[in-house]
Amino acid sequence: IRRSYHDARYIALAEPAFDHWAVVEEASGVQLIQMTGGLDLELIGTTGIKDLSHCAASMREQGIAHEELDAQEVMKRWPQFRLPDNARALYQADAGLVDARKANAVHVALARGNGATVVDGAPVRAIRADNDGVDVVTDAETYRADRVVIAVGAWTGPLLGRLGVKWPLTVTQEQVTYFATPHIRDFSPDRFPIWIWRAREEFYGFPVYGEVATKAGQDVGGEEVTAETRTFEPSVVTRDRLVDFLNRYIPKFVGPELFTKTCLYTMPPDRHFVIDSVHPSARVTAVADAAHAFKFVSILGRILSDLAIDGSTQYTIESFTSNRPAITDPTFQPIFRNEVVLSA
Repeated sequence: IRRSYHDARYIALAEPAFDHWAVVEEASGVQLIQMTGGLDLELIGTTGIKDLSHCAASMREQGIAHEELDAQEVMKRWPQFRLPDNARALYQADAGLVDARKANAVHVALARGNGATVVDGAPVRAIRADNDGVDVVTDAETYRADRVVIAVGAWTGPLLGRLGVKWPLTVTQEQVTYFATPHIRDFSPDRFPIWIWRAREEFYGFPVYGEVATKAGQDVGGEEVTAETRTFEPSVVTRDRLVDFLNRYIPKFVGPELFTKTCLYTMPPDRHFVIDSVHPSARVTAVADAAHAFKFVSILGRILSDLAIDGSTQYTIESFTSNRPAITDPTFQPIFRNEVVLSA
């Protein structure tokens, strides 16, 4: 979770996201956020410098304190890095990580405590909306609802298709690797930040947390799949590409591979959120997370509940509607790296 973003609209959402995560922590008594500070890094003369300039400009626009560092300044503060002289970085102290496993469990527990019924193992086969309500069809039962929110990740495209709605979403299989580094103290959260290496091949990583291991991955490094055709087998090629990068720039980060987990990205062509009504009755709202939404889950949940219950929200989401070229123009060329700045 971070305030360093390439577009000021995400920074504007980050502030209430932090606030709403605090509400969830208070309600549950479970700590979900670990603050570590955050680094965005790149090499002068490569694509990433454009990203860093966008991040810096967006933070200035939103009044977010940050530092711009050269390679020597980074290595003096975090000697775990091995950087060439043309490396540059942005550091934002108010950044960290959200424990996704705990956060999901806490949200489910709080929902149940507030009267929700959680139905496991019930794939949704169809959604049928009319002016009076919405039917959610599963194999065992059809549920009738006044309003429905579709937040289903890689299953979004097929489910919307059954409503006659087409969002051009690309699904890829990605992975993260946990390394049993012997240098665990050097990479503890109080000594090492979350980091993003911004380039055409973009990498990211976390300090030791949860598992006794560091964690890193490549952003959009996997193959295109569907929710049905994905495998759970990690790519050796992708892992080796990650290890080569780490050995070059953060060598002690690496250790024996503890395990590698796969996941799915679901991305609109411009890699921005889509949040919109998908039925003329306004009874069905959908969201596409663009594969960078978990840190915003606390505020996105509030926004989606606002839209479902009240039909509007106080938060600025106009740029995330489905009425934009990336969604409506079939000739829009996908750009899956987070470098496209939304138009006002």
